[in-house]
Amino acid sequence: MKKASLLVLFSVVFTSYTFAQTERVIGPAEKKMTDTVCNCLTRLDMKKITNKAEANAAMTNCITLHLDMFKNVIDERNVDINDRQAMTKVGIDIGANMMKNGCEGFIKVSSILAQDEVDNKGETGTTSGVLKRIDNKGFNYFAITDINKSEKSFIWLREFPGSEKFTNGLGDYAGRKVKIKWDEIEVYLPAAKGYYKVKEIVELTLE
Repeated sequence: MKKASLLVLFSVVFTSYTFAQTERVIGPAEKKMTDTVCNCLTRLDMKKITNKAEANAAMTNCITLHLDMFKNVIDERNVDINDRQAMTKVGIDIGANMMKNGCEGFIKVSSILAQDEVDNKGETGTTSGVLKRIDNKGFNYFAITDINKSEKSFIWLREFPGSEKFTNGLGDYAGRKVKIKWDEIEVYLPAAKGYYKVKEIVELTLE
């Protein structure tokens, strides 16, 4: 298991605010992970956490300290670490557990992240072009050439309609014309060790 991969996964999942879930049985490993991360967050001095960067750092630190527990959760739920959707679901469920349990620390940190996301909401738009390749730079980026022969890059952070077509690369879709709907967001890029604005794919349509 790659430590960096888990940190990236959690950073994305815990800031997505997609906490809806149905009633289900929570195993002992998942409960221990939920309670431990909650306790870590609740012990933080919230007066020192006032923006997105500080909230993300706090969340990441509490997770980093307990990656061994997350491995136990993966084993308990029989999840393949290479299955991005299943891994994302585990992270969402742990966040949902803390929200459902009224975890004070998680709710406070999440509210800071949510408010910062509203205050710094970027542009949205649609770009058409030809699929060239998928670059892996810590995250996957779709590279396309637009009508002006200019190369544009769009980050693939979360599942979008049709994303399952590209889990093994472009394949036969290389060279196809596409229309990408995107949102501009600010994310922490591990490779660059900083926060940057990127265009996240929310919909990709083959033309």
